[in-house]
Amino acid sequence: MKCPFCSHGETQVVETRVSEEGDFIRRRRQCGSCEKRFTTYERPEVNFPSVVKKDGRRIEFERAKLLASLNLALRKRPVSTEQIDSAIERIEEKLLNLGLREVQSARIGELVMRELKKLDKVAYVRFASVYRSFEDVDEFRALVEEVRR
Repeated sequence: MKCPFCSHGETQVVETRVSEEGDFIRRRRQCGSCEKRFTTYERPEVNFPSVVKKDGRRIEFERAKLLASLNLALRKRPVSTEQIDSAIERIEEKLLNLGLREVQSARIGELVMRELKKLDKVAYVRFASVYRSFEDVDEFRALVEEVRR
């Protein structure tokens, strides 16, 4: 591992920890030349299906986009970071279990709505109102009534 500060090729692992969930390893390293410390993370490489957008474009799945969407819907809502991370992991697991090379963006949107409905009803309504592109107030009213039940 090259040092990010001086690019020296030899670093020593000072400390290794496995995350609580066991899904990555955190390593503290020290450079053999400049002696600065830095952290690296080891995660398994997973190939998610490509995302097919409404206009037919194909893009790579990006966890960061999923996180940004959830954070926007959950803005100022009483939902912890851990709950959001767990929801993302469940969505990613479902995508991987599909066993497909490509997945429609609409399917990912449905998975996000399902998770938001469990986490926070207000966030669910926020996301659904944008995602479903309501044409009139009656469609929005129907969604709110669905949540109330």
